[in-house]
Amino acid sequence: MSSAAASMPGIGDQAPDFTLPGTPDGDPVALSSFRGSKHVLLCFYVYDFSPG
Repeated sequence: MSSAAASMPGIGDQAPDFTLPGTPDGDPVALSSFRGSKHVLLCFYVYDFSPG
């Protein structure tokens, strides 16, 4: 694990690019593919799809 802490983006900062699996088949989707064309909202739910 890195000892350098990632800095938290501020309000209005551009999000860093990243890629995640975007379909059940695992096809990748990059945040940069939406840059300049759409707004993106990311929501993370703790324990979604987790047993118990």
